Amino acid sequence: VQLQASGGGLVQAGGPLRLSCTVSGRTVGNLYLGWFRQAPGKEREFVAAVSQNGGLSQYGDSVKGRFTISRDIRKNTVGLQINKLKPDDTAVYYCAASIRWDIRLKPAAQAMNYWGQGTLVTVSS
Repeated sequence: VQLQASGGGLVQAGGPLRLSCTVSGRTVGNLYLGWFRQAPGKEREFVAAVSQNGGLSQYGDSVKGRFTISRDIRKNTVGLQINKLKPDDTAVYYCAASIRWDIRLKPAAQAMNYWGQGTLVTVSS
């Protein structure tokens, strides 16, 4: 399974941005899909995830109400819509996938089986 994240860039605070992750080697319908981020000098942080059947999603406390995760079965992608960007959202964003992880459990980066290369989001104030 390979993941390719895209969509990052330099954006102004308050604006929107959409990240996308293309998945190959397995259908997104069989994967727990998540987004994590890592800011300079900080640990990797959970952002959002969607369950294998697409029926459940979960979000990190710092992004609830501003971020929305979605997946496109036809395109085999998972997206992350970010609204009302803040300078604190500046980070490298990674998409990740797990075959067996249960969305009812606490999100865990170490439980992910596959990772994309990351896409940098920089928010200017």
